[in-house]
Amino acid sequence: MAQSADDMSLQVVSTVSNSSLFQPGFSLLNFNGHVFLFGQKGWPKRSCPTGVFLLDVKEDKLKMKPAFFSKDSCYLPPLRYPALCTLRSSVEADEYRYIIHGGKTPNNDLSDKIYVMTSVSRNSKKTTFQCIEKDLSGDVPEARYGHTINVVHSQGKSMSVIFGGRSYTPLSQRTTEKWNSVVDCLPSVFLVDLEFGCCTSYIVPELQDGLAFHVSVARNDTIYILGGHSLQNNTRSPSLYKLKIDLPLGSPAVTCTVLPGGIPVSSAIVTQTSDTEFVLLGGYQSDSQKRLVCNTIILGDSKIEIVERASPDWTADIKHCRIWFGCDMGKGSVLLGIPGANKQLVSDANYFYILRCKRAEEDKVEEQIAQICSQTSSEDPGDSTPFEDSEEFCFSAEASSFSVDDTDTYNEDDEEDESETGYWITCSARCNIDINTWVPFYSTELNKPAMILCSSGAGHWVHAQCMDLSESMLLRLSGANVKYFCNEHIDLDKGLQTPKKVVPLKKQAMKPLCKKKSMKLTTPAKKSFLRRLFD
Repeated sequence: MAQSADDMSLQVVSTVSNSSLFQPGFSLLNFNGHVFLFGQKGWPKRSCPTGVFLLDVKEDKLKMKPAFFSKDSCYLPPLRYPALCTLRSSVEADEYRYIIHGGKTPNNDLSDKIYVMTSVSRNSKKTTFQCIEKDLSGDVPEARYGHTINVVHSQGKSMSVIFGGRSYTPLSQRTTEKWNSVVDCLPSVFLVDLEFGCCTSYIVPELQDGLAFHVSVARNDTIYILGGHSLQNNTRSPSLYKLKIDLPLGSPAVTCTVLPGGIPVSSAIVTQTSDTEFVLLGGYQSDSQKRLVCNTIILGDSKIEIVERASPDWTADIKHCRIWFGCDMGKGSVLLGIPGANKQLVSDANYFYILRCKRAEEDKVEEQIAQICSQTSSEDPGDSTPFEDSEEFCFSAEASSFSVDDTDTYNEDDEEDESETGYWITCSARCNIDINTWVPFYSTELNKPAMILCSSGAGHWVHAQCMDLSESMLLRLSGANVKYFCNEHIDLDKGLQTPKKVVPLKKQAMKPLCKKKSMKLTTPAKKSFLRRLFD
């Protein structure tokens, strides 16, 4: 039975600041009702080296404020189309973290790393996160994007589950004409134990084709996979898959059941309105046709029910636009966007709308067990090539207002204090590391400068290049359990010092070109004989 359209309201966002930073594949992180944008366009700039922004919606205007990382955080590049979901230490825990896996960098390189991101402090002026990269071993999932990750709970244990996505064609199979082409990843199910970093892959007979940009919803030990697009067959899956993960004391067990009632849609968005109820909207039902129908998904302990609900009153611009994009904001709200007209002065201008489900029970969302993971697609409705930035976008925001001053919003021309931003700090008086001009100096560097901890006092980080460390010395210090003191604290502490004391070279005496013969002294008798001889 369809529900009333009055349950859903559509509000126009009149102004969006710094819209040039939004690009296909943005993700949204919702920490305690505050929403952060992750995965900006291009590499982060000096004004916000982290590339993570707090989104502030006030009076139909959306503004951004830079967020920061703690000093003990690893480097987190801006990633497009990653898989992400929330992670709780327990069902009763109020605080939760985000798991981020895979995605594309601004250079279009694919990532196979997995990160855990936590909010460590926040006030009206500044938000600080901690990001930790997890080391994986075993059947590590290949680098990919457009996939999903969920957390399941079974018999007191928790496990992350990765499925689907796309990756580049293997090097051995590439040709000049299709060097950067992509393929569907194999339909393997990966179980990842974040505590120990162990990965195990499972081949399920019911999953025959690879899927990307599908929707996955998890509750307790069960994951439901809905929709998705297959490059191999160029079809949208009409199947509904039920994955059940059993975590006994021994080896985990993965079983799959194909259920009726699936929806052939890709790039759909899911938002949660209660502990067991979700709303499915958006996406595409074909390469050239948007899906304007909405559905309600109801999860039980061992069953799922999908019913059609009345759609909101879509505007004429939404109905007639060729593509649309959006992402879940949490608490039953979704931000939708459509590309602006080509006649506009700003080429990347977009129109944004906030869609709210009025029946959302906001007080209960924080206690949810289910994990949601939905991906937007890079599929163009008129062209199935998935790698063009002119194709489908993904953007997210928070509908509620934040207590952030208007003067603190992000501006690319502003220069923020970088003392807490991690790798781009001014480590010493002679520091010459600039985020805008830096290039790798050591062979181990990729997109961030190498740093080392000075043990003086409470300790502080310095750039290895600013300390004149050789690469061999840097590698030795990284692997050895020794104290290090920077150039400014050499005289204060005794330990390993830099620069190294130079041993003076011993100069060898140069050999003379002509060796002088020693003069022999003449005796008086010989002198008298010679005098008489010549007289």
